[in-house]
Amino acid sequence: MRASRPLLGALLALVTVVAAGCATSGGNPASADAIADRVGAVGISADLVFTTEVAGYTLAPQSVGVSNEDGMSATWTRDGSGAMISLRTHRGGMTAETCAALPMWDDTETPVTCTEQDGTWHREHNGAHEDIVVRDGAWVLIVGSAGATTDEIDAAAKALHVPSPSELDLLFSDTPRTPPPPVERGDLPENGDGAPIQPSGPGG
Repeated sequence: MRASRPLLGALLALVTVVAAGCATSGGNPASADAIADRVGAVGISADLVFTTEVAGYTLAPQSVGVSNEDGMSATWTRDGSGAMISLRTHRGGMTAETCAALPMWDDTETPVTCTEQDGTWHREHNGAHEDIVVRDGAWVLIVGSAGATTDEIDAAAKALHVPSPSELDLLFSDTPRTPPPPVERGDLPENGDGAPIQPSGPGG
């Protein structure tokens, strides 16, 4: 039995909506070379570049930058509420001892409780909640503030992934593509304290 024209049109529309939804969910991850080319001027290592998505939150591109020596940091905000979720990437592995020893909310006195499940460490401290997601040779700290809920932080941890080409462009849309030019200095003298020579203009 052949589908009627209205039914066939509805089915085609449904397929289009589903395909569009898949297209906006990130797609295939960008290559390591593409990531390295995009973040080289920022000082972030390609293997420490990750992104996430949480319902109701929007990336703040101006927040994306270098963290520690070669990691990255980024923040997502929930419109109208001031709630924020941030991630910071680090090189290395993670153990129960390391997880518990990391300071939380600048309080080094109160112990941090860590539980691990499916590669994610859940950290609790005086009612506050953080997640650490472990990936090959890296770990990603995910924190919330100003009203971000535990469920939202956990959702961000679960959705962590290497960005697709379009996500990569959005992540670094507010960062330079080329290194800044070197600072102009005067000639270095052969003798003396080695300070650069900056000739003064007329009038000293």
